[in-house]
Amino acid sequence: MDHLTQNELQRLEEQLLERKQDLEHRLEDNDHFGIEASLRDETGELSTNDNHPADVATEMFERSKDLSLLEHAEMELTRVNEALLRMQDGSYGICETCGGAIDPERLKAIPETCYCREHSPQQLVSARRPVEEELLYPPFGRTSFDERSDETEFDGEDAWQIVESFGSSTSPAYAEDNEVDDYNDLEIEASGELDGFTEAFESFVATDIYGSNTVFYRNGVYRKHMKETKHLASEDSLGRGSNIY
Repeated sequence: MDHLTQNELQRLEEQLLERKQDLEHRLEDNDHFGIEASLRDETGELSTNDNHPADVATEMFERSKDLSLLEHAEMELTRVNEALLRMQDGSYGICETCGGAIDPERLKAIPETCYCREHSPQQLVSARRPVEEELLYPPFGRTSFDERSDETEFDGEDAWQIVESFGSSTSPAYAEDNEVDDYNDLEIEASGELDGFTEAFESFVATDIYGSNTVFYRNGVYRKHMKETKHLASEDSLGRGSNIY
């Protein structure tokens, strides 16, 4: 601890004692985050058989969250107590891995640490992900056949796109694209596919069973096709006109 002044050690000790008192009060005042109370005490009922399963699931989720908070608080309290013991035996501020001095600025930020910045076991973000994501990635991974050349049928992604076209509770704040500021642009992988058709013109051109009596249905795809055709014709005429000069 030679690299720390007496004033620095005193401030760090006060910081640790204050943190210890806060953690102990937090654990005692709320009965260890409610873990000591039973589900019957939480609901006030003798039986949960007549409750909706979602109600029990909510209580289970809250209890799991409380358990995680409890474990985190107890672990932090243990680290604080160990840091106070290191202050007493003179090993405080020394990295347990390399034996070097821990930077005072790091101790101010994390007074209970026993590792220097280079040897901290928590400096890397865990790359572990829930195993369920193997089935969920890519989106609609189990029911989407867009990446397969041998599958062309109506799949899960198509079903979602149709349902989503009627509206959803998603807001621009939750959009995948950061530039989205319009509710009309919130569709996830908005489909440009024509259900039941291969080419766009097939959706508005029809014949009888013998291939005769051609009929044009002036639907949205037809109007879009005609608009693009007129635009291309206009550009082509302008191009030919410019060649005259």
